[in-house]
Amino acid sequence: MIEIIAHNLAPVMFITVMAMLLIGYPVGFTLAAGGLIFFFLAVELSIFAPGEITLSPTFLGLHANRTFDIMRNEVLLAIPFFTFMGLILERSRMAEDLLDTIGQLFGPLRGGLAFAVIIVGGLLGATTGVVAASVIAMGLISLPIMMRYGYNRPVATGTIAAAGTLAQIVPPSLVLIVMSDQLGRSVGDMYVGALYPALMIMGMYCAYIFVLTLVQPKWVPALPPETRTLGGGILSLFAIIAISVVIHYAGMNFLYAGMSYENRFVSSATTATLFALGVSLINRRFKLGLVSRLTEQVIIVLIPPLALIFLVLGTIFLGIATPTEGGAMGATGALVLALLKGRLNLKTLKEALDSTTKLTAFVMFILIGARVFALTFYGINGKIWVEELLLSLPGGETGFLVVVTVIVFILGCFLDFFEIAFVVVPLLVGPAETLGIDLIWLGIILGINLQTSFLTPPFGFALFYLRSIAPRQDWDDEVTGERIKGIETMQIYRGVIPYIAIQFVAIMVVIFFPRIVTHYNDDAPVIDIDNVTIELPSLGGQDAEGNAVGLPGIGGSGMPSAPNFGNEGGSGLPGLQLTPLGGPPSLGGDDGAASGGDSDAPAPAFGLPPLDLNATPPPTDQ
Repeated sequence: MIEIIAHNLAPVMFITVMAMLLIGYPVGFTLAAGGLIFFFLAVELSIFAPGEITLSPTFLGLHANRTFDIMRNEVLLAIPFFTFMGLILERSRMAEDLLDTIGQLFGPLRGGLAFAVIIVGGLLGATTGVVAASVIAMGLISLPIMMRYGYNRPVATGTIAAAGTLAQIVPPSLVLIVMSDQLGRSVGDMYVGALYPALMIMGMYCAYIFVLTLVQPKWVPALPPETRTLGGGILSLFAIIAISVVIHYAGMNFLYAGMSYENRFVSSATTATLFALGVSLINRRFKLGLVSRLTEQVIIVLIPPLALIFLVLGTIFLGIATPTEGGAMGATGALVLALLKGRLNLKTLKEALDSTTKLTAFVMFILIGARVFALTFYGINGKIWVEELLLSLPGGETGFLVVVTVIVFILGCFLDFFEIAFVVVPLLVGPAETLGIDLIWLGIILGINLQTSFLTPPFGFALFYLRSIAPRQDWDDEVTGERIKGIETMQIYRGVIPYIAIQFVAIMVVIFFPRIVTHYNDDAPVIDIDNVTIELPSLGGQDAEGNAVGLPGIGGSGMPSAPNFGNEGGSGLPGLQLTPLGGPPSLGGDDGAASGGDSDAPAPAFGLPPLDLNATPPPTDQ
């Protein structure tokens, strides 16, 4: 029995630790405790499986350096930066302003509030990057309005929950930062690869709402005219957008033509944006009537978060800043925006710093525990066990991706994405590289998968967040005075089912059309190894005419001025020919006299004496 356990210690360890996590023990301590307990158990069982267990007590000393390696990882600095940025923006009530303004913009359309929720969910994902903050903010603001004007309850709750989870896949997502670190790939490449899938998912959400406006228009009604406090004037919005595009084009091709592409793009985009914002602010200040009130409000509310998104993602995509530097700029920009809106105070700053510290410490403890777990798991050949298990799946690359998708989806129903990223994802790297799978592609698939798991009943975290703020009891609406029924849990569950189906379709699209992700390396230089030519520089200097002169040949004809070391032609060093043992070496001259003592010429003075194996060795001094 003991020998069986020793030979199968890797699956026993993995199943035991997963069971402890599912029970609900703290993640970081569970991983560390499991790694240490099985470490000592493996050392004791190593005599029964010496070829499979390669651990010894001295390996415990490696944990100190592995822990310091985590602390020195600059990529992980992006986590506190982006977390702090999102918390500051959340407390500055940016989500409230965005939902109110975009809701007014799309209000005349059927499903306008649902479209607004999806768009704001994407914008919040690109600025806050935190699912809980997005779901709670949009639930508190949008859900009462949707209920007030007759939205179908499952549609309203499902749209809010699904839009909030966009923070999982829209850059700069914390999931993508952690995923890139565990996969050993660039955060910038991960962001670029996630851009098109994120936009595709938002488009699929909007397409679903559009279909509902056609087949079930009563479920997604338009806002009544009396609620559109900003009025009309959509044509002036299109006009100012068109003028800004022209300014951007002129800046790219004329005003900043002498700059590099990156600087031209940034400068021209900044000029066009400042133009639109300046016109709106001057129009509001002096009441000139240049643009409509709706256009004025949309530009003033939308440009600051969009500028912040460009400050973070634009500089990363253009190669101006690293993700860590982009996160630092984003945090600074969030502070500036909150200050300009008059919503930054000491209490808000303290709460944001406290929450950022807690989340960062939480992530670091999980990562340290995962390193302790990994040392033991790899030492008992756990990595080989996982690789053999995954590589034996039918279907090759596609079969691997489908099975991994199912496994991660099931685990995502019970475990947080940090736990999956630190425990499961590193085990997938080896088999994926063996199958030739692009790791950025794999990371995006896993990111969408984890986003889906946030919606899955009954354990989806987004459902818990929405359930915590959705009223269970009936309430009186403050605007209409009507009695509105509470939200049932089953209504929330029914509402997310169509979005779960959309997520699975998105995963399949990314699996079968990898170019949606792998476009990130289109600009990478392609090197044909077969046509590479290596030219070494000349070591002989130049002659009087400037031509390169090589070193003289040894034993052949070198430079004309090569000295004569015994050859009549002065052709460089003579060729050295070996002789049989017992005779002296011969210098290969023109007479062709070979070695071996057949020539009448005396042996050179520097030749070795004949070797006599039967001679008596000379006496040694005592």
